[in-house]
Amino acid sequence: MTDEQNVLGMELEPCSKDPMTGFERDGCCRSHPADTGRHELCAVLTEEFLEFSKARGNDLMTPRPELDFPGLEPGDRWCLCVGRWLEAIDEDVAPPVVLKATSEAVLEDVELATLEDYEFDS
Repeated sequence: MTDEQNVLGMELEPCSKDPMTGFERDGCCRSHPADTGRHELCAVLTEEFLEFSKARGNDLMTPRPELDFPGLEPGDRWCLCVGRWLEAIDEDVAPPVVLKATSEAVLEDVELATLEDYEFDS
């Protein structure tokens, strides 16, 4: 599907096609030169994280039809900005991470051991 690798050194797997996620809305949390927010981390959203993100000015829950954005709910998988996820760790509201669908580029900012501490247990 992609030649980019995940944080485990294997082929990057899709994060979500329903809802469709990724900077390019192709389902993958890959790195992209135009993505200044670095939507490279695949997370399984929680109520606590969604409320935290809304409080930080990024309401991911409210549908925005004009942007073809359905609104997200707990349990949805979504490509998150690396920086926002790190902020969420500091506030103890970081959602679990799907390692096979998280870009290896995240390792520039987050140690694998930290990601493994938050690994989604499917």
